[in-house]
Amino acid sequence: MPCPRASTPSGFDPAPGNSWVHGAFHDRVHYVGPTGWQGSGSEMGVSVMLRRHFGPVCAAASVLVLCASVLSPGVASAGKPDIPAPPGLPSFYSVPQPLPKGPVGTLIKSEVVPDANLVGATMHIVMYKSKGPKKAVPVTGMVAIPNGTPPAGGWPVVTWGHGTNGMADVCAPSLQGASQVPGINNLIAAGYAVTASDYQGEGTPGLMPYVVGASAAEDTVMIVKAAHSLPGVSLSPNYVVWGHSEGGQTAMFSIYDHKYAPKLNLRGVVAGAPPSQFSLLYDFLVTSPFDYYLMMVAGSYNSYYGSTKAPLSAIMTPQAVSLIPQLDNGCSSYVQGVVNAAVATTPHMLFSDLIPKNPFTVASWAKLFSANDPAAFTKKTKTPLLIIQGGNDEQIPVISTQILQGQLCKIGQPVERWVYSGQSHAGVIAPSFDDMVHWIGDRFASTSTVDPYVPTADSSNTITIDQKTCG
Repeated sequence: MPCPRASTPSGFDPAPGNSWVHGAFHDRVHYVGPTGWQGSGSEMGVSVMLRRHFGPVCAAASVLVLCASVLSPGVASAGKPDIPAPPGLPSFYSVPQPLPKGPVGTLIKSEVVPDANLVGATMHIVMYKSKGPKKAVPVTGMVAIPNGTPPAGGWPVVTWGHGTNGMADVCAPSLQGASQVPGINNLIAAGYAVTASDYQGEGTPGLMPYVVGASAAEDTVMIVKAAHSLPGVSLSPNYVVWGHSEGGQTAMFSIYDHKYAPKLNLRGVVAGAPPSQFSLLYDFLVTSPFDYYLMMVAGSYNSYYGSTKAPLSAIMTPQAVSLIPQLDNGCSSYVQGVVNAAVATTPHMLFSDLIPKNPFTVASWAKLFSANDPAAFTKKTKTPLLIIQGGNDEQIPVISTQILQGQLCKIGQPVERWVYSGQSHAGVIAPSFDDMVHWIGDRFASTSTVDPYVPTADSSNTITIDQKTCG
């Protein structure tokens, strides 16, 4: 669906010829480019995706090193054909068979690509190994490395966890590049390398594990490890995780140790509008404009955990089950359209008629929801945690993050929470951005678990910030 235009947020610096827009049903911040294209995933069409990777600079890819894929040592596909790239995606997204030896975080291949929206940095798309439900799986993503001489010890890293954009291959943020990471040029200008995972299943085989916290967290951390293997790149072991909405849940789950990355040093976590209190999820979503999220969660859990642990027939009708394959055919607005069309086929039908059973009342489903709910954390860490949310969030109830902070404070987890008055779910990103970057800078400069910094929303006269800290 078309995205409403918005003014350029204060403190952001879009590339010349671009303007900022917010997708009404997406957690990402998009660009409207000089040629007028906008949207995401299947909405943008294959022609845009191909232009992203095969633009004028890559027209002579056969003779330009810039556009050549680099296979990492150990990649061997002799005797076994690669898994082809998903339909409409560039050949980079083909998966070597077998995967290279080595633990998760191993870089499989990389490619330097031109990106008109990236300023002062070089963009790499990467494929690397991460942890799947049963074995290592390939995952794609982006790595932006500042141009120039890195500081002693290498560039510190901010790794981004993207929000809800769908679950299909065409939704992979790396297909659209730098525009999919809010404020990426400001992070580059601040002296940070930026990594951004697509999450497994977007751009690679399988359905993306939507709201499976540990899976997305592993993908978001392992791309940092993989980035250290890029040729000629110098990165610090120090990194901060930042994510919003679905990516906020990703960030929450990243606070725990990652045994496959013992040489990396997590300095802090920023969770924007993280979903929690999953026992209330069904009642909140089933009558909201975001009811189709329940369809996405159901399909995700069934795909990731299997039909024994996540039986679809226990919570939804056969008609709803028949819609699940559509999750792999398009991005969020496509899924919303499929669900709305299904509801419209029968007079007086409601979404609750498709999924009549609250998953939290079914023992096997309740167990999975609890396992992916940050509210269920029982182990404290020393990692500083910042939760940011808009006071008028239309997708995640503000009370839920208030409850979440209280639950985390009780277990001794250091956590700060900033709520920006009047701001929507995605709209809070812009006015909180400079405050967040200040907080991130303090994490790299200090080992303190509590930051005395007082956020200002760029000295706004119209926004007040409710700030609470424990730990």
